Amino acid sequence: MVKIILSGGGTGGHIYPAVAVAQALTKSLGNEVEILFVGAEGKMESQTIPRLGYKIECLPIAGLQRSFSPKNLLLPFKILRSLMQARKIIKKFQPQVVAGFGGYASAPIVWAAQKAGVPTVIQEQNSYAGLTNKLIARRAKSICVAWPKMERFFPKEKIVFTGNPLRSDFALEEVNREEALKHFGLNDEKNIILVVGGSLGTRTLNEMMKKWLKKVNGQAPVQVIWQTGKYYWEEMHAFWESHPTQGIWHGAFIQRMDYAYAAASVVISRSGACSVSELCLAGKATIFVPSPNVAEDHQTKNAMSLVEKDAALMVADAEAPAKAIDLAIEIAGDRAKKESLENHIQDFATPHSAADVAKEIIKYC
Repeated sequence: MVKIILSGGGTGGHIYPAVAVAQALTKSLGNEVEILFVGAEGKMESQTIPRLGYKIECLPIAGLQRSFSPKNLLLPFKILRSLMQARKIIKKFQPQVVAGFGGYASAPIVWAAQKAGVPTVIQEQNSYAGLTNKLIARRAKSICVAWPKMERFFPKEKIVFTGNPLRSDFALEEVNREEALKHFGLNDEKNIILVVGGSLGTRTLNEMMKKWLKKVNGQAPVQVIWQTGKYYWEEMHAFWESHPTQGIWHGAFIQRMDYAYAAASVVISRSGACSVSELCLAGKATIFVPSPNVAEDHQTKNAMSLVEKDAALMVADAEAPAKAIDLAIEIAGDRAKKESLENHIQDFATPHSAADVAKEIIKYC
């Protein structure tokens, strides 16, 4: 029996790549693999991973608050407790390999594995490496990356280009567009703009939609699939009810993202690593609105990696409420520009990423 620990957490951007690799490992090794996830107490992974059928151990680790907070005073104690607990997990589970997918949740278990002589692999989703992965990279056997020029952060001889593992297949060849349109109650008569800011939601993109709904006054020139995010659902639903507009689907969360991508003419999205990878694989003309509230401004760096290759457009967060949706409507109506963006963004697609990362992990079993 091969035993493997996968670790990463805090956000879907760290969790879902790990889940995708777990699925690839199971597909490759079948009943011969036992997988244990390690994450952080009280974070998204503590509920998401068991729901997907995997075992998880949670550490009391926490991230550094970037503004002054009394919580930072407790951080050294949480780190120490997490390291002690991580050592116990390594000793008890006896993994052949430990793979870290970034986020502070992965640091203690990867560090403990390295101290115990267990081979480690790390996977970096962003074009600007996260602090955790930079700290633990020196002793890692392999470093799986999704962007070029990552030797700025990691030893060149350890880098393996795999792309970002995706939790499901977002390539659109097998998706029936008629079914997708029916799913959202839309039609082929007008172009469709997809507005998506993550499962929790994005204030900027929701404010953009509010401003635009006021402007169109019930007579929209396009249709919209609008994911409000669960944090903003009640507020945004109430606003939509007071400004009803035909051809607008809105919901807290989109369960069938493959349908959303198939239906969309143009996408307005944040530029987290997994979102970027999904859009590359889906081959959608995209306007990125990077979040300014992330470490090292990595969402802007992710977006610029595509913008510089004419594979996407970008609008700054502060300008998005006034500009982004009008630009999306313009692109949707410009067939040549839209097709150019679609063709170029597909050059960055990595459809076999999860399998490639799994192969790299299995290599050290």
